[in-house]
Amino acid sequence: MKKGNWSDFQLEGKPDFEKSMQRIEAWYENRIIDRVPVRFHRHNAQFDNESVVGKSWPSLKDRWFDSEYQVDSFVKSIEGKTFRGETFPIFDPNLGPDIFQAFYGQDLEFGEVTSWTHPKIETAEDLSKIKFDKENLYLKKIEEMTDYALQQCDGKFIVGYTDLHPGMDFLASWRGNDKVCMDFYLDPDLLKQMIRLGTEGFQDIFDHFHNILSAAGQPSANWMGIPSAGKLHIPSNDFSALIGNELFDEYCLPILQKEVKTMDTNIFHLDGRGVANHIDSILTVPEIDAIQWVQGVGDDQPIMQWVPFFKKLQDAGMPVIADVAVSELEDFMAAVRPEGICLWVGADSDEEEERILERLLHWS
Repeated sequence: MKKGNWSDFQLEGKPDFEKSMQRIEAWYENRIIDRVPVRFHRHNAQFDNESVVGKSWPSLKDRWFDSEYQVDSFVKSIEGKTFRGETFPIFDPNLGPDIFQAFYGQDLEFGEVTSWTHPKIETAEDLSKIKFDKENLYLKKIEEMTDYALQQCDGKFIVGYTDLHPGMDFLASWRGNDKVCMDFYLDPDLLKQMIRLGTEGFQDIFDHFHNILSAAGQPSANWMGIPSAGKLHIPSNDFSALIGNELFDEYCLPILQKEVKTMDTNIFHLDGRGVANHIDSILTVPEIDAIQWVQGVGDDQPIMQWVPFFKKLQDAGMPVIADVAVSELEDFMAAVRPEGICLWVGADSDEEEERILERLLHWS
């Protein structure tokens, strides 16, 4: 984790930016300055923002591709807001979670709040479809969105980089989960070729956007909502929920080790109990600075069943992000020590945020 000098970085609605960053940097070191970091979020906030600008489009794709709308509606949504705790106004150019695959030739299909792709690789002959192009339509649109956001952001918000998923999630998008699972046993050569294609260009693409943002004086930030000095990356491997430890260690772990090597800060996005089966392997990667735990829905709720998991991470010295409901917050605080915990809390009002901040000052 690289520390920054934040004294000169100013944001409207976030006068305590420097202090918040000090709390976050202390969190990475399992230290507490005055309280644990806490990021507040509001339920359905993304839907509220959609209605800010009265416009219509011929298609959903046209709406997603309207850079001015995407940025201007975000700007409108943060006007007059105070960002409490470790909550920051961050705009990350977004065309959906499969954007990295789209840079390599996948077509995105757009819905109201997300986008997706359809598998295209049936045989080794189809691998020629996976080809990075600097003039790619989606890459150019993300560049355009980034540039426009940088023109509008001065003193108002941070501009982050788009969501990038290389590695096994890249493969699963191109090939399909079921076929990738079969390839481990029936066609490992095809799988290894796809892994090479899905990893070799990641660093150049990441650096391309990082350099644009860094040159504009921006910290490193993304959908995670945590600014950072240097290069911040959010590695993940949702596909690994479908495989056992042996296959993870053989195929996924080397990808992860390569992916995080050149970054200054890495927060691993650990999505659910299936991926959690590989936590012992993930913890062997020294470049991982923290874990974002996503416990899922249904049987994965409530969060209190995961207290032993949080304690395991704390005992390993691994900082962790916990998304805790307000109704569970007191029980969680009673069961888990605060060192190494960063909270995400879905508060419903400014007053509730203030009450939580006051309460966290007394968590010990």
